Amino acid sequence: MGTIEGLWKAGEMPLRDGLYRPDDTALKLHVDGPGAYHPDAGQPIPFRVGGPFDVAQALEEHTIDGVDTCFESPLPDGSGWMSGGGGGMGNIGYLARLDADSSLRWLAVMFRSNPFVGVRYEGMRAAFTNDWGNLLILDLTTPALG
Repeated sequence: MGTIEGLWKAGEMPLRDGLYRPDDTALKLHVDGPGAYHPDAGQPIPFRVGGPFDVAQALEEHTIDGVDTCFESPLPDGSGWMSGGGGGMGNIGYLARLDADSSLRWLAVMFRSNPFVGVRYEGMRAAFTNDWGNLLILDLTTPALG
């Protein structure tokens, strides 16, 4: 079992923006989430996937935190689940894609997104809502999120 998978099973996550896999590989995430009192609150959340980074180094430089789950929702195609929520001091959000057996496929940690509290699907496009009413829309068929 990899470190990321072990953290997930223990109800924890790294506190660095990233798209983590259970094999301890990760891609940088660039997610800007405007605050509740920001003029852009209630707007779409930008989400860009970048290049790889070293998970072990990230765990040395950043702490870990507990996962606070707000929802688990079956995927429309029956292939698994989406889980979402947050952690930390209320500014951190996470999304996790789980296989049908509830094993971790990927974990997206976003330090400034705030907790995700719900999801709606249109096919395999998912619209995640955080506690500020901001939307993060992802195509779950893209290679990075598949």
